[in-house]
Amino acid sequence: MDGFVTIVSGLPRSGTSMMMKMLDAGGLSVVVDNLRAPDEDNPGGYYEFEKVKDIRADNSWLGEARGKVCKMVSQLLYDLPPGLDYKVVFMERNLSEMAASQRKMLVRLGRGAEAGSDEDMLRQYEAHLGKIKGWLAGQPNIAVLYVSYNAVMADPRGEAVRVAGFLGGGLDVDKMAGVLDSSLYRNRAEGPQTATAPSVEVAEEDEEAVKERLKSLGYL
Repeated sequence: MDGFVTIVSGLPRSGTSMMMKMLDAGGLSVVVDNLRAPDEDNPGGYYEFEKVKDIRADNSWLGEARGKVCKMVSQLLYDLPPGLDYKVVFMERNLSEMAASQRKMLVRLGRGAEAGSDEDMLRQYEAHLGKIKGWLAGQPNIAVLYVSYNAVMADPRGEAVRVAGFLGGGLDVDKMAGVLDSSLYRNRAEGPQTATAPSVEVAEEDEEAVKERLKSLGYL
């Protein structure tokens, strides 16, 4: 894995912290600073590195991240410098579940008034995910594996095997699967995750709304 940087990405509350914990348990070195402490929303920790938020201004740390894994919200993927190779484990989740989980998080942060309507948010996230998928598909230095949070909760070992294979093997898939805590699956919706088709047609106001939501949740 020394030839590329592994990135766990996705939208907030899509299972990115869970995947970081799985990869950590499986034996992959994680790039974290633990400045964001565990809380009720993420009792297992956020697995974040604060410098990630400023990647556009300073990406000097990325060279040292080869052979390791860091977590990065999907909006920041556009700022990855082209001089490195990346493997992105992109977490997806039933959007209704994700919306409910984000709303609860905003309330706990005292920002419930910033939540807006779930209908608008789901439409904006659909557009954002379509755009980022289209962009990722055109990047020759970025390989992507899309992983459903819902699938991981249903079959942790099977998904751990799939992720480990994508990253070249060598990870302990039993330990990866062993960190799953089903009691933390607290916002459930009926039906499977609906795949978002790649697209580049996104209204500027929708993209700005997504950025504001990510800032409110502490990811930008």
